[in-house]
Amino acid sequence: MTTILNVITDAVRTAFVLAGYDAELGRVSISNRPDLCEYQSNGAMAGAKQYHKKPMDIAGEVVEKLKTMQQGDIVMFSEVSAVMPGFINLNVSEELTTKYLNEMNFHEDLGLDAHEGKKIIIDYGGANVAKPLHVGHLRSAVIGEAIKRMAIQQGNDVIGDVHLGDWGLQMGLIITELEDRGQLDADLEISQLEEIYPFASAKAKAKYEDGPHKGELINPEYAERAHQATLKLQNGDPTYRAVWNKIMKVSIADLKKNYGNLDVHFDLWKGESDAQQYIPGLIQELIDKGLAYESQGALVVDVAEESDAKEIPPCMIRKSDGAALYATSDLGTIVEREKLYHPDEYIYIADSRQSLHYTQFFRVARKAGLVRSEEELRFIGFGTMNGKDGKPFKTREGGVLRLEKLIQETNEKVLERVRASRGEELSEEEAAAIAVRVGLAALKYGDLSNQATKDYIFDIDKFTSFEGNTGPYILYTIVRINSILRKFMQERGVSDDVHVKDYVKAHATDFQILPMKEKSAHDVQMLLTRYQDEINGAWKDLAPHRICSYIYALANNFNSLYHDVKFLSLPEKEKESCMALLMLTFRVLSTCIHILGFGAPERM
Repeated sequence: MTTILNVITDAVRTAFVLAGYDAELGRVSISNRPDLCEYQSNGAMAGAKQYHKKPMDIAGEVVEKLKTMQQGDIVMFSEVSAVMPGFINLNVSEELTTKYLNEMNFHEDLGLDAHEGKKIIIDYGGANVAKPLHVGHLRSAVIGEAIKRMAIQQGNDVIGDVHLGDWGLQMGLIITELEDRGQLDADLEISQLEEIYPFASAKAKAKYEDGPHKGELINPEYAERAHQATLKLQNGDPTYRAVWNKIMKVSIADLKKNYGNLDVHFDLWKGESDAQQYIPGLIQELIDKGLAYESQGALVVDVAEESDAKEIPPCMIRKSDGAALYATSDLGTIVEREKLYHPDEYIYIADSRQSLHYTQFFRVARKAGLVRSEEELRFIGFGTMNGKDGKPFKTREGGVLRLEKLIQETNEKVLERVRASRGEELSEEEAAAIAVRVGLAALKYGDLSNQATKDYIFDIDKFTSFEGNTGPYILYTIVRINSILRKFMQERGVSDDVHVKDYVKAHATDFQILPMKEKSAHDVQMLLTRYQDEINGAWKDLAPHRICSYIYALANNFNSLYHDVKFLSLPEKEKESCMALLMLTFRVLSTCIHILGFGAPERM
């Protein structure tokens, strides 16, 4: 299906041509004044200079053509007007709206033209091995998963890579501490690793606070041993490699469990270590091409461009002590990905404070010809998740909150609300299961409803509320529709064993959506017609928050319709029409929350 915006644009372009003007003037956008009109064209003002005429004269001529514009035997617009200084305001007819919605209902994918066909690698997650996930990992995981699902929905071949931090000094610290404890050969558990790393890190960094050695390391020999252990590991020491493999096995199992609790899933569990075999050849290639040169003992590549608004320093690819850096590892990872996957596009998702790093290594990759000229390299830098004090989110004790604990606290808060609203209707087991699903929606929607690049306040009371712009409110709306459809199914003698979603999938086209007199019905129908445009726009901008805004508006308008119309008390033909509308609304909302990374229970 073509989008509703394209349908309207084609009509307006035709009207401009019929009035004697260039079709390119017939651009249309969703109105930013919905109280005045639904769609708007500014083409008359753009054409005034070209045709040496007043904008209102051009607009008036085009409007006359639009008033009689038809699609088949259907009049396309219920209202068309020219307003100063030359806007063309458009309202779509109910007949065209319902025709479009009935066509959407016939498509399994709701009419989305999903044939983009790119191969895209999405780099998100970025967890460090042997460390627990904390709240700082939430945004990358949640935003990355949503972007991945958006890409898949557009018909792309998508590879999601967690890209683990598994090769740095933390490994040397853990190995050194295990060695000191005589546990190099021992079996490991995640709880041990989570205790050992912060202990070893603090021990290596500890400094004298006063006295003649104030400011000096207390354990310089320990810190040096950790550094040497890292180098030995990276150079292939068999003993250290064996310990590293054990650490990796235990850590990845724990990470998969915790990411799974977020319904976040990766196709690849690669890390910085996978890029190491490509780094020597990469560095030599940069030297041979005259791109890399020595500066104060380090090896760097100039990446500054004349158009830069601020200074971009050279990208360091090897330190003076011979060690590689994050940029080197990321460049080596690109070499590997080009060899194995030949992608058309890369999308990296990380903290916005790393934007310089991505600018630098993207430019090195381009200058060195590591990627084809037509390949896209895109970076989404996200803001921080802050507490109510406006500072990065911490525990009450001031520490970094583990992600597992955040999920648990959110679920407990939701469970309180579920028990308060449903009383004794739900068993403990069902209430707990509902709380897990609703808690995930609260957490993910609370994050994704904010523009990714901006900081936001994490407010557990707000995010778990069943009212307002929240995940639970969206789910409550879906459950409300589910309940109405369930009652309709019971009227039809459908077994209670049949899930509503399965009934909807099988019977979505049994009934026709008809025009309704209620304004709330018109608002729901109009928003439904915009589904493809909203999804396509969100993907184009890599902006999951646009999907959140869309379904919040749709949920609000549906709930207004729910209060205006007693669906199951209507005459049969009108009831069937409403059920078709409810089924389509159910499908659109369910599809959108799946893209955002969560699902709805059958009741709440």
